[in-house]
Amino acid sequence: MKTKSASLVKNSPLDLVLSPLDNFRLANLCGPLDENLRQIETALDVTVSRRGERFTVRGEAAPQAVQILEHFYARAEASLSVDDIQLGLIEIRNAPLRRISTPDSPVDGPQLVTRKAELHGRTPRQVEYLKYIQEHDITFGIGPAGTGKTYLAVASAVDAFERDLVERIVLTRPAVEAGERLGFLPGDLAQKVDPYLRPLYDALYDLMGFDRVTKLYEKGALEIAPLAFMRGRTLNHAFIILDEAQNTTPEQMKMFLTRIGIGAKAVVTGDPSQVDLPKGVKSGLKDAVEVLKDVRGIAITRFLKEDVVRHPLVARIVAAYENQQNSHAAH
Repeated sequence: MKTKSASLVKNSPLDLVLSPLDNFRLANLCGPLDENLRQIETALDVTVSRRGERFTVRGEAAPQAVQILEHFYARAEASLSVDDIQLGLIEIRNAPLRRISTPDSPVDGPQLVTRKAELHGRTPRQVEYLKYIQEHDITFGIGPAGTGKTYLAVASAVDAFERDLVERIVLTRPAVEAGERLGFLPGDLAQKVDPYLRPLYDALYDLMGFDRVTKLYEKGALEIAPLAFMRGRTLNHAFIILDEAQNTTPEQMKMFLTRIGIGAKAVVTGDPSQVDLPKGVKSGLKDAVEVLKDVRGIAITRFLKEDVVRHPLVARIVAAYENQQNSHAAH
C-alpha cells in the first residue's frame, strides 16, 4: 500500500491508493453503502471520497485518517462491522498502531472470562481500571458517560464469578428521580424501580446471555436491587457494584461501603457531572473520593472524554459540553 500526498500545504487533500488491489478486502473496509467510511469521517471530522481503490481525504486529521484506512485495509480479510471500526478507532486514538489488539497479539491487561472472548480494556485508563478491580477490594470508576465504567465493572464481576472467586453478584444503584416522579409510574415497587436498573440487566444479558442470567437470578446467585435494599445487610463472598453513585448522599455511600463482608469486592461507578440530587445536597461520590483518597486498599480511576467507547459522536458531545462549562467558568 502506498500513499501519495497531493501537496505539502497544510490541510490540503491527501490521496491514497490501496494496493495490492483486493476487491473483497476493499468491500470489507468500506462496509455496506460505505458505512465504515462514514464512521471514520465522523470520528476524525474528515471527508473521505472514493473511486475504486483510490481515496481522497480532506480535513485537519487527513494524515491520521490515511493511516487508519491503511490499517483497516490490512485487517479486512474478514467482514468489518461498524462495531469493529468504532472500537478500532478508539484503540488507535489511545495507542500507537503497533499496540492495537489483534487475535494474534492481544492488548496488554486483564483478559476477562465472559461470553465475549475479545473483551479487554480499549484505552490505557480502561486497562488500569480492570487491573485496579482485580488488585483492590474497593475500586472507584469516575468519569463521563460511555467510558465503560459500568460495563467493565459488570464484566469483572462475571469474570470473578466464572472463576469461582465469588459466590454471587450484587448490582445496585440509587433510584433517584431525574425529572419524573416514581409515584406517577405504573405498577408495584419492583416495576417502578426496574427502569433504573435496566442498564445493569442489559450489561449482564450481553455478557452472560438471557437464559444464564435468569437461572442465576432464580438461584439467588445474582441480585439486582435499589440501594435502599442494602441497608442492614452484610455481603460476604460477593462482587458488589454500585452504579450511578453520584446520586447517593454521603450517608448512603457510607452505608453501602460498610456492607462489604469477608471475601467481598466492590466497585463504585459514577459521573460527577450528572448529579440528580436536590439542590444543596452533596453527592456521596464526591464526598467519598475526598474522604477515602488516602485509604490503602482503595483505588480510583478517573476517566476522561478520550476514554469514551461509544459512537464516535459521544466523545465530541462530551467535549462540547466540557468546553461550554469551561467557557462559563472563565466568565
